[in-house]
Amino acid sequence: MTQLLEKAFQEASKLSELEQNALARWLIDEILSEKKWMNTFAESEAVLEKLADEALSEHKQGRTKPLDIDSQ
Repeated sequence: MTQLLEKAFQEASKLSELEQNALARWLIDEILSEKKWMNTFAESEAVLEKLADEALSEHKQGRTKPLDIDSQ
């Protein structure tokens, strides 16, 4: 465990039981969410690469137009 994480846990240990449980739930949820995002992104890398190649090809063919956010 890093020193910074150890310090964070030391500070968290000073919180009430309710606050500690809320912090623990939040931290676990964040870790699981990050793992899910990384797995999803890794699985979709080939699809994203294909879509990017298609977009670049369309742009080179002049089939795109600049985004005008003021006209929305």
